[in-house]
Amino acid sequence: MTRRPADEGFIARLRAALPAAALREVAPAYLQEPRGRWAGRAGVVVAPGSTEEAATAIREAAAARVPVVPYGGGTGLVGGQVVPEGPTPMILSLERLRKVRGIWPEENVIEVEAGMILADVHDAAAAAERLFPLSIAAKGSARIGGLLATNAGGVNVLRYGNARDLCLGIEAVLPDGQVFHGLRRLRKDNTGYDLRNLLIGSEGTLGVITAATLKLYPRPAGEGTALLAVADPAAALSLLALAREHMGEGISAFELMHRTGFDFLAETLPDTRLPFAEPPEWTVLIDIGLARGLDPAGALEVLFADAHEAGLVSDGVIAQSEAQRHAFWEVRERIPEANRHVGAISSHDISLPLSAIAGFVEKGGAAIAALGPFRVNCFGHLGDGNLHYNVFPPPGQSRDGFRGQRDEIKRTVHDMVDAMGGSVSAEHGIGRLKVGDLERYGDPAKLWAMRAIKAALDPAGIMNPGAVLRSLP
Repeated sequence: MTRRPADEGFIARLRAALPAAALREVAPAYLQEPRGRWAGRAGVVVAPGSTEEAATAIREAAAARVPVVPYGGGTGLVGGQVVPEGPTPMILSLERLRKVRGIWPEENVIEVEAGMILADVHDAAAAAERLFPLSIAAKGSARIGGLLATNAGGVNVLRYGNARDLCLGIEAVLPDGQVFHGLRRLRKDNTGYDLRNLLIGSEGTLGVITAATLKLYPRPAGEGTALLAVADPAAALSLLALAREHMGEGISAFELMHRTGFDFLAETLPDTRLPFAEPPEWTVLIDIGLARGLDPAGALEVLFADAHEAGLVSDGVIAQSEAQRHAFWEVRERIPEANRHVGAISSHDISLPLSAIAGFVEKGGAAIAALGPFRVNCFGHLGDGNLHYNVFPPPGQSRDGFRGQRDEIKRTVHDMVDAMGGSVSAEHGIGRLKVGDLERYGDPAKLWAMRAIKAALDPAGIMNPGAVLRSLP
């Protein structure tokens, strides 16, 4: 079935069906994505104030066969929130769906609307003396609906899991305008197909998430953070194993950073306070949260002593205050910002089996060096095998002079990842950027099933066309 643009006739029908506050100006912010790879298009922007308004808008779109592009915080890095070609779509913005519908501290559950900003969910949980552990650098602008739609990861996956693992139930509008009422607070619900997990990670191609029930956790009584210098990723992995022997599930995050990231911070964000006068070749940021009666700083001191004796660490700094903890985390969280200032030729969000990481870093460095005098900034969530492996131009040069090598660099990295049993999309999703990668590296049976599900739920192909799966005419 041919899709049609959001023309004046369609907009007039929306105006008749929805309150005036639900229709927004097509502002430039709705048409941009952070990396500037695509310029979006839209015929109309709808910001529903309720789930029923969202359902009404999608019913109108389904009847007119107008494409629908869900829009959360606009922070996605794979182009899932913009449509650069085809019939002009209706953008469905979640920005007005931002209420806390309920919180049950004794159940460790919060129910929120999909437009709620992640940092506000953190604050709501903290007010109830609870923790919502999902955390990413864009927590001040990313919205819950988008985080679930992309199954976001972040820094605490090691302990708490991805967005999927933190969600008990969802409410969503399906492609025909029906509302799926799946806002359960149950830990066990074995009643047929799991539509919650089908819609989580579907990037708006099977429906639009409008609300979710999320898991909360008791706040750790004591938290500690340390930056430890290691020789290489192999030593970092051995340190992770040792830390687990010491603290078990008390490790919240275990981040790996190469000195290139520190160099970029010094070059582009000189106000960042770096913890080492001379950055080590590799650094681990470890964050722990322990129960009442345990001393996090003392636990980290014992870990450092044992790791130093084993030859795993050569230097380290343990945070002595909450301000110092935040300063350590600021270093890690500003690396992506420094990367943007330098300008990557090709960026890769990959995951590997833990035992393959050291070999990949070694082979990857040699493979990239064979392509040119590039710089590699390798950093990421080592505890769950997720690396951000980004390739940059030589010092003093712009990525513009190397655009012709982007595809070759990406293919080199992704072929290695696939050969080592990894994934070419760890936490950012597929969007439009990696549709070809999914076709190249994806399991054929999985792709067949995905296309069959898409065709069954969205036969007109109106939901975020071109994202995840190649759009058919």
